[in-house]
Amino acid sequence: MTQMTGGEVVAATLARIGVRHVFGIVSVHNLPIYDALSLRDDIKVVNVRHEQAAAHAADAYSRASGELCVVLTSTGPGAVNAVAGLYEAAFVSSKVLMITGQIESRFRGKGKGFLHEHETQAEMLRTICRQVSSIRHGEEISKEIARVADDIRFGRPQPGAVEIPIDLQYKMVDCEVVGTREVPSLVPDESLLEEAARQLSKAERPIIWAGGGVNIANGSKALTALAEILGAPVMTTIEGRGSIAEDHELSLGFCSDRPIMAEAFEEADLVLAVGTRFQNYATKVWTLPLPDHLIHIDADAGVINRNYSSSLPIVGDARLSLEGISERLTSSSVDNQFLERLKKRKRADQEELLTEIGPDHAAIVSIIRTILPRDGRIVRDSTVPNYTWGNRLLPVLESRTSIRSASSAIGPGLPLGIGAALGSDAPTVIIQGDGGLMLSIGELAACAEHQIPVTICVFNDSGYGVLRIIQDSVYGHRHGTDLPKNDFVKIAEGMGVKAEHVRGTDEFEKAFTRAILNPGPTLLDIDMTYLAPIKFPLPAHQRKKSDQHL
Repeated sequence: MTQMTGGEVVAATLARIGVRHVFGIVSVHNLPIYDALSLRDDIKVVNVRHEQAAAHAADAYSRASGELCVVLTSTGPGAVNAVAGLYEAAFVSSKVLMITGQIESRFRGKGKGFLHEHETQAEMLRTICRQVSSIRHGEEISKEIARVADDIRFGRPQPGAVEIPIDLQYKMVDCEVVGTREVPSLVPDESLLEEAARQLSKAERPIIWAGGGVNIANGSKALTALAEILGAPVMTTIEGRGSIAEDHELSLGFCSDRPIMAEAFEEADLVLAVGTRFQNYATKVWTLPLPDHLIHIDADAGVINRNYSSSLPIVGDARLSLEGISERLTSSSVDNQFLERLKKRKRADQEELLTEIGPDHAAIVSIIRTILPRDGRIVRDSTVPNYTWGNRLLPVLESRTSIRSASSAIGPGLPLGIGAALGSDAPTVIIQGDGGLMLSIGELAACAEHQIPVTICVFNDSGYGVLRIIQDSVYGHRHGTDLPKNDFVKIAEGMGVKAEHVRGTDEFEKAFTRAILNPGPTLLDIDMTYLAPIKFPLPAHQRKKSDQHL
């Protein structure tokens, strides 16, 4: 037993379980924790400007590194502010631990209106966290943090939270610091792996469908190895991008919702799906026809058979499952002509996409991929360039390098970029719209303070581009989607961030090269009126009613 303050217990426990970065904002209800963290050399506290950004940064840090990351907030308004970021972390299955304060123990449950009082804070957090602990005694701080951290990291990751009253943060307690850096992976049933290998060895037209669970489990090498043994094509979800390098000859990328590629599943005789819950975009709102032979592997038993019936369900860690199948494979019956047909369709689909985005955006894709290192992180907000080429045409070459707003929320791009850069120590490019940037623009100050190596590419069309396109098509007029023209160069420079105006692709190439070489943050304000327009295809329900009958 060691005697220390509750705040010191928090810091010591976080260090013991392997936390290296904490994102947050200092507050009267977390000062003892902040003080204890500031005295440690093994944990860096990253000060942001809004608690939502802290949660987004912690989420992206975890995605980019594979590690557990922490967001530290105040009780009441601070905790409420972080909810949107925790929602995104839950949506994408990220290892995020929230530590938040709580009012003094003597006032809890009395409804006196104490500063930052939120009596149902734990209940609020339980709506988006799998485990929430409300500390009642200082002696339980370490074991409860360790318990919640273990739950976050086991099986399918989900965020968790621990709330600690401010008096217990100051109080001296006799405490044993506990916790582990690693949790065991979920081991799949060996007999099921044997059966999966048997079915795959007989399949002539198999497709491997890789989801985000492969990246979460560090299963990229195992996935690529299995694909190469079989000679089978690999299609990914958006979150699965990078689980196999997109310049690999067996990679088809994210394209299951494209008409020309969706036909591949009608021809396939078996699909091996790993680490995916078959979300709506990838399956064309669950209308994509999959073959009867569907092997579905996931660490979360609850997602198997949720959207598609599996002929062989396997609950287990993606990496262990893929490695186990590879070890048991003795032969392959894959029809090479099937693979060649799919590769031909992929090339045709990419040509169509390049035509849709126009020559200038195509040039920007090429410039980014040429200059950005293979391990550079590509972070994308919900904006037209992301939907059209960020999610599909900008090649992702390594696992954990593709990060986006998985819930399609607008605005997380900049804080996600902060977390991705610090979680990878690699150059990070952010594909951002001007409308989305305004939701987190204060984080430019955090970028300057910590000299975050991010290149923020703001595609500035003075509005909410996606919504504007829908309004033009459905209603024929706009409301609320046109925004004033902002000079983001002046704004960024005012916060201490290097910035440049960009007008056209020639200027972009020069500016992007300078930005990647800059060890700190750079913002590029890209005027989209200088770029050839993107043809943005709309789903049928978002077109004019008269067009739906053509």
